[in-house]
Order: sequence, then C-alpha cells, then structure tokens
Amino acid sequence: MTAVGFRVKSGYAIAVVLEGSRQAPRPVASRIIEMSDPAIAETRQPYHDGFYKTEENAREIARRVAIVKRCAQKSVAALLDSIVGLPPRSSRANTRERRRAALVVGSLIDPATVANPHIRAHAHEGQLFRTVLEESLAAHAVDCDVIVEKQLASQAATELGRPASAVARTVASFGKTLGGRWRAEEKAAATAAWLVLRA
Repeated sequence: MTAVGFRVKSGYAIAVVLEGSRQAPRPVASRIIEMSDPAIAETRQPYHDGFYKTEENAREIARRVAIVKRCAQKSVAALLDSIVGLPPRSSRANTRERRRAALVVGSLIDPATVANPHIRAHAHEGQLFRTVLEESLAAHAVDCDVIVEKQLASQAATELGRPASAVARTVASFGKTLGGRWRAEEKAAATAAWLVLRA
C-alpha cells in the first residue's frame, strides 16, 4: 500500500509518501506541493492585504481563491502521477483500500467564530488550503483524514501501538533514508502517512 501525509501550510503543503504497512513503513519521497502561484504573491495569503492587514474586497478574494484551487489541483495531480503504487484514477478495483492520505493542520477553527479580523484572516486561509487539498485529492479518489497537529503525537502512539519516542525515532530514520530537508513539517507529514497505511 502507498499513503501520503501532508503538513498543510499557507500557500503550500509538505508531502511525504510512504509504502508498505503499519508494521513496516518505508519512505518513498518528500516534496513541496504548491497551492499558490509563486508569480502572484497575494495567493500565498489570499485573505490578507499586506502585512497585518485583511483583504476586504470580496471579488479580489474570489480571484485569489480560484487561483489557489487551480494550483492545488495541478500540484496534486502531478504528485499522484509520480507515485508508484497508487493506481490510476480509472482503476476502480480496491481503490478505496489503496488510495489514502492524511492532512495535518494547525487548527479546525471556524473563521466565523473569530472576532479579531487579522486572526480571522489566518483562520480563513487555514480552512481554504485544507479544503482545496481535500477536494483535489477527492477528485482522484483519494480518501483523506484530517488531524490537528497538537493531537498527532498522542494519536500516533495510540493507533500505532508504540511509545511516542519509538514513533519519533522511526520517523527520524525516514529523513535519513530520504536525505534533504527533514524538519518538523516533514516529520508531521510522515507520521500522518504512517497512520493511514492500512495493509
């Protein structure tokens, strides 16, 4: 089985791909998935208008959100096309068992409940990038779990049946195998991928 974990950020996500099983996970790849247009800086934070200011123009927000959706769809399609082990979209047999992903997010807060305009803008962006990534994966028949980062370590220890320290050591070893950048975001994405490995 192949699974993908994502640490969702504003404008992009870190993706880590694992294969194998929960008992014997193997790292395959780690990469950055763009969900904004590098040539259009405001798509990184579409609900902001510069530093510490919120964007109030609804049409401008809608334009940016449309760009974000296109970028996410393109990036997810490219990622899934590159992963050996994920069947093509046209292959329906056992698709639900084999195509799995998990998103690690900072919060699931409803932006409408946030009084402070600047914090509300951040909440809107968190919600936006999470949902466009979920929708892009769903379009390729990839089922998704969403995990709040603060709960990730305890959930991993419980579901994987290992002490948190053992989970952390295994995830650290993935970074040594893959090489390159291996920070908190990659570790969170790898842990999430491990959680959705089923076989």
